[in-house]
Amino acid sequence: MKELVVISGKGGTGKTSLVASFSTLAERKVLADCDVDAADLWLILEPRILRRKPFSGSKKAEIIEEKCTACGRCEEVCRFEAIRGTGPPEDRVYRVDPIGCEGCGVCFYICPEKAIDFQERINGEWFISETRNGPLVHAKLGIAEENSGKLVTLVRKEAKHLAEERGLDLVIIDGSPGIGCPVIASVTGADLALVVTEPTLSGQHDLERVTKLTAHFGIPTVVCINKYDLNPQMSAVIEGWAREVGLKVVGRVRYDPAVTKAQIMRASLVEYTGGKIAEEVRSLWRHIVYELG
Repeated sequence: MKELVVISGKGGTGKTSLVASFSTLAERKVLADCDVDAADLWLILEPRILRRKPFSGSKKAEIIEEKCTACGRCEEVCRFEAIRGTGPPEDRVYRVDPIGCEGCGVCFYICPEKAIDFQERINGEWFISETRNGPLVHAKLGIAEENSGKLVTLVRKEAKHLAEERGLDLVIIDGSPGIGCPVIASVTGADLALVVTEPTLSGQHDLERVTKLTAHFGIPTVVCINKYDLNPQMSAVIEGWAREVGLKVVGRVRYDPAVTKAQIMRASLVEYTGGKIAEEVRSLWRHIVYELG
């Protein structure tokens, strides 16, 4: 089984649009949307949810008031200042700020009265769905929730399990933008990373950052310049830089309003049009298949 992960140094480069087209062109695959903070592949593929499960990636402390003797030990040991006592000393009440609590558990273990509850909390949901282009594993992280890296790891694990279960030999991962924890969780152990960039100074800067990340983890990496014709001079600069550092540019995709029109129609680009841009995406996919071996 092979794993292809599509990432970008920043959001808005067209990463998910390309993954949607790959889902149309690829055979015998499972799709995994690992951009759990802002998953949007489902908007195009219109999944039918087969299974949904809650995701718990952290714990939170809560003081049991009837057991609390107001000794103040929890407030003393909380380095995040998430526990506060209010009221006069003789009738003091301690409470945990759920936003400030980092779930370290120190207060739970230090409380002499065992008056602190320390339970797992639900941070989001993950789904196994069926789409017109094959199975999709995706997730939704709750608002302002953390541990997106754990959820990404879970999505990848379930996608690989589903591929094994159905005898499929490719997992296509729509990764998160940037270089943070969810990106690391998206790329680790993948067979090939496709980095989508755009012909701008910030695009080149973010391309350099994210390819340093994939190099650190030893992930074979190739590059696609999306909307290359908007700034041909900058596209040439990026291609020159890629050659210097030993990265292969496997695709150049032009700007075309058909991309937006396809999204409005909830279709991938190659489903919507057969124009020049669609041929460029098909050519990109052929190069990726070759690189995957």
